[in-house]
This record gives sequence, structure tokens and C-alpha cells, in this order.
Amino acid sequence: MTGQIVFDPLLPWVVIWVLAALAGAGAVLAFWRGLSGWALRLLAGFVLVLALAQPSYQVEDRAALSDIVLLLVDESASQRLDARAEVTQDAVQRLEAQLTARPNTEIRRVSVPDGEGNSGTQLMTALSAVLAEEPRGRIAGIFLLSDGRLHDLERAPNLPAPLHLLLTGRESDWDRRLSVRNAPAFAILGEEVKLTLRIDDDGAAPGATQSDILISVDGADPQRFTVPIGRDLEMPVTLPHGGMNVIQFTVPTADGELTDRNNTALVQINGVRDRLRVLLVSGEPHAGGRTWRNLLKSDSSVDLVHFTILRPPEKQDGVPVNELSLIAFPTRELFLEKIDDFDLIIFDRYKRRGILPSIYLDNVRNYIEKGGAVLVAAGPDFASADSLFRSPLGQVLPAEPTARVIDQAFRPRVTDLGLRHPVTAGMAEPETWGRWLRQIEVNPNTGSTVMEGVDGKPLLVLDRVGEGRVALLASDQAWLWSRGYEGGGPQLDLLRRLAHWMMKEPELEEEALWAEPTGQTMRIIRRSLEANVGAVTITRPDGTQEEVTLLETSPGQFETLYEGADIGLYRLSEGALEAVIGLGPAAPKEFEQTIASGTALAELVATQRGGIMPLEDGVPQIRSVRSGRPAAGRGWVGLTPREAFETLDVRQTALLPAWLVLLMASVMIVGAWLREGRN
Repeated sequence: MTGQIVFDPLLPWVVIWVLAALAGAGAVLAFWRGLSGWALRLLAGFVLVLALAQPSYQVEDRAALSDIVLLLVDESASQRLDARAEVTQDAVQRLEAQLTARPNTEIRRVSVPDGEGNSGTQLMTALSAVLAEEPRGRIAGIFLLSDGRLHDLERAPNLPAPLHLLLTGRESDWDRRLSVRNAPAFAILGEEVKLTLRIDDDGAAPGATQSDILISVDGADPQRFTVPIGRDLEMPVTLPHGGMNVIQFTVPTADGELTDRNNTALVQINGVRDRLRVLLVSGEPHAGGRTWRNLLKSDSSVDLVHFTILRPPEKQDGVPVNELSLIAFPTRELFLEKIDDFDLIIFDRYKRRGILPSIYLDNVRNYIEKGGAVLVAAGPDFASADSLFRSPLGQVLPAEPTARVIDQAFRPRVTDLGLRHPVTAGMAEPETWGRWLRQIEVNPNTGSTVMEGVDGKPLLVLDRVGEGRVALLASDQAWLWSRGYEGGGPQLDLLRRLAHWMMKEPELEEEALWAEPTGQTMRIIRRSLEANVGAVTITRPDGTQEEVTLLETSPGQFETLYEGADIGLYRLSEGALEAVIGLGPAAPKEFEQTIASGTALAELVATQRGGIMPLEDGVPQIRSVRSGRPAAGRGWVGLTPREAFETLDVRQTALLPAWLVLLMASVMIVGAWLREGRN
């Protein structure tokens, strides 16, 4: 119970002080005039002015509130290194024992785990959250048990009490870490890209100047190099294939280092083609020739070389060759010397006219078998005696013409196999497509028929030949789609998919296995032309294996989600297919810096004159200190008692009730009048 005098003025304090000044001035005037009652007049004015302030005696019944001590325990990944977890747990028990023995003290313990999404240690976020829940007027002290490596210092709150950091590391700790300074997400196939790496020794390192590094691409056997420590290293890398390339860099674990979790870095680079070099040979001018050219030129990534044969050798009109405004067809240069420079060759309504000798077409066949790609857009000439099928190229074409040309309107349709094939899967409904007006009847010998036309006859046949690929489009009417005839159709989309399939882009392979990572989760995707696929075997970074079953999400595509517990390289296999994928960041934030240090928190700790102490020297004693005084010293840390309380009841008694004011003022005024009247 406490008592004090409080005021509840009837008028603003400025007015009351003005009235007091006037009463004082009147008393001074009375004294100067020699009036003997000036003192009584002064007392009467003082009583009246004091009555306007309404003084009261207030009595409060108070209940003392306990002090609150915050205990934030860092339980992030870096705190599990060495014996830090045991040291932390022992320190927490000793601190709790000391705090429990203190009178009028409560403990709020908060565990701080790893932040989500590789955000590191979020100590200040946790501290801000607990301060928002507790009354700041009762916080007597804050303890952080951590290695001092936090990643949200910018979110530090204003501290209501001393902050003490108790470091869990040891002075003899040292660590070797590998970091990736520069790694592009994309790189052009065939071009060298430079990655910037760095190896650093932190803490009480033994003083080595060199270290070995192992480099592995897509899980293959690693190559070993010796590199300097403490310097940026530029590693030239040329991607071996398109799609995702997973490169793993590993520094062998040294004796005595704190951890090897930061000795490995995964870099995933998507390999893309710089330019698609296409040779388009049109056997004669026709309505679809310009459409083919416009479609190919509309893609900025395509370098197109287009030749249209306007004057075949059999045409004899007597005009001298040197007077013709035509470019001679460079057959030898294109089909013998520079054929390997092209990624795709398209024969559009081409027929044998003696322009390309059989040896040149035989070279085209060899080009396909060695990994090239050829697309034949067949017209009526494909069904004639001069058909390309009657040349050495016929040995690799997937279908044979029957010599019948069907001049009939039809709407192209995707076959059941085409619904599963990546070239035609997921395309728009055929009912919305415009019709074509002509089809060449062919009998498929090999390959996959993904589109059909009149009476279910093959329209688009795809095949693999040796290392290369061949496509046969049994119609010269595809240009009607681009002209919007009867609503048109997806000619551009079909052509692009067809070209990328022929270029062996991984995402358009018929039989493929890959994964798409998101943090520690990967979406495993298996594409197949078969109705069912087997379970996928996953080999984790530690060598253990697990099988997962995939479900068909769309025709020909099977998927599942897998949560990887560890950061590192995962190997996937199903039958003859294999893939590798890296989960987690290239360099986990928790292991970027592993040596315990209080440097980052030093300025914040100093704001309330707290302390930074290594637990290696023992758990400090706890003392009480006044606010503003040093709160840490050798072997001890301080808490600031808050002396907070809760008011249970308040009682007020007026010191100058109205009757007493009236009585006192009247007596003094009358007394002054009588005294002055006798004089």
C-alpha cells in the first residue's frame, strides 16, 4: 500500500498560476500600502487558489509483478556442429537454475530453429516476436545462447533490458569452406562459361596454402585438381549436353575441421542452343514455300539458308547462263563441305532432277546416321518416279509412298500414340483445326505415326536412324493453317516442337526421366510411350536408396513429388534411364560461416551495456544492476530489476473539501477586515 498527494485542477494550470500571481501581487500591494491584514489576505488567496487545484490524498493497493528473463536458444544447423548442442543444453540448465533461485523472477525460453527456405538463423525475428507478446516494462534481461551467426540483424528490435550473448563455439575451432561466387543459370552449348569459386580457411586454421578439389558432371567420376586457398578461382566449363547439367565441386575433408557440410557445392546450369541452323530446300515455287520461310524466319534463334529451285537443268530456253539473275545452287559446298554445320535440313516438295547427285543424297543419309536431322515435307512428286524415296535417302525414310495422291479435304488428327508423344501431346482439339486438301498415301515401315489424315492414313511419321532423326510429313498443305483457312491450326507450335525433338532437346524425348527441384522438394517426371512405367529408384547423397511409384498425370507423362531430407546430389534411375538432380542451395546459408563470433551482435549488445561471453570459460554468474549501469563484467552478467506492480485498488480523500475552504477563507478575510478596521 502506497500513498501520495495528487491534483485534479478545476481550471487549466496556466489559469491557476495566473490567479496565484494576482493574489501574491495583491498581498504585496497591501503590504506596500501599510495594511496590517496583508498576511491574512495572502493566506486567504493561497487557500482559494489551492482549492482550485483540488488536492487529494491517494492511497493505492499494489501487487508486485515478477521480472521476466528471456532465454533464446539457437537450435539451427550450425549449433549441431561439434559439441555445441551439449554445451548449449548444459548452459541452459545452469542459467535456469540461477534464475529460478532469484526471487520474483520468471523465465521465458524460446527455441530458434532453422529459418525456412535457406534463410539461416532468424534470432532477431524470434526476439521481436517474443517481445511483442510480453510487457516490456517487466523484461529484466535477455540471454542469447548461440554461435553468433545470425542472418536477420536488420530486424533487431529496441531493447528494454540488457542483452547478453553466450557463445557456444571454441577458440580452437577452424573450418574449410567452398563457396560459389558466380554461377549462371543458363549457358550456351559449345561455348565456354566461367564459374568463380573460392576456398577459405576460417578460425584457428593450420595455415595450409593449397587444397585438392574434385569436379564431377552429372554424377560421373570426378576429376581432381590442386588449387590455392584464399583466392578466387575461375573454372572454365563447357556443358556436355542440352537441358539441366549438374556440376558438383567437392573439397576433401581435412583433419580437425569443424564440418564438411560446406565442402561441397552444387551448380545446376541449363544448357541451351545459341542458334538453330536450318537448310530449307524447296524443289519448286508453291504456295507453301513462303509460309515455311516466314515461320522459320519469325524465330530469332533460327539461322535460315533457303534455296528454291527455279530453273531445273532440263529447262532449255536458249538464255545464256551469264545473263540469268539466278544464284547457282552451291550443291557441293552445302552437301559435302558444310553439311555438318546445319542442325536441320528440310526438303520441301523436292524431287530428283539431277541437281543433287546420288553421292550427295548418300552424304545426307550419312549425316543423319551421325546425328543429323532431316524433315521431308512431301508433295505429289514424292509419289512419282522422281521421289526422294527412290534415292539413297529412301533407306532412312520411315514410310514408303504407294504412288497414290489423295486430293480430298480432311482434318488432321493426333493418333493415340501421338497423344503420348511429346511432339503432339497436349495440342489443341482437332475439331477446331482447319482442313488440308491433299495427302500423299504412304505405308510406314518404321518409326512412330503421331498424326493421321484421310481414313486414318499416316500423315506425320517420326523415326530415329543411327544417332540422328527423320520426320516425314505426307502432305504439302500445312501452310493452310498459317493462312487461317477454316480457322487454321497450330502449325508454328507443331513445327517448333518437331524441330526441337529432332535437335534432341531433353524435354521432348519420348522416353525421358528428369526432376524439377524446388528447395528440398523435387517433382520427378517420367515420359514414356508405354502405358505403364516402373518405380523410380532414388539414391540419396549418403548412398541409401528408396523406390517411389509414379502416377500418370497426362497421356504419356508420369509424376510424383519427393521430399529430400539432405542437401546434395540425388541419382534417379528407372530401367535404362538415369538422371541426377541437386537439392538445396549451392551453399547452405547456415554453413557459410561456422566459426562462433559475437562481432555481428556487438553493437546491439552495447546499447544496453550487456556482455558477450564464451561458454568455453563457463556459465557466468547473474547479478542485479541498476538501469544504465554496466550490465556485464568478468565472469558475471547483470539483470535490471523492473519493480513492476499491478494496482488492485485506488482510494482518494480530498484535502480541501468545500466547507473547509469556505470556512478558512471566510475566517482569514474577516480577520483581515477586523484588524484593519481597529487600526
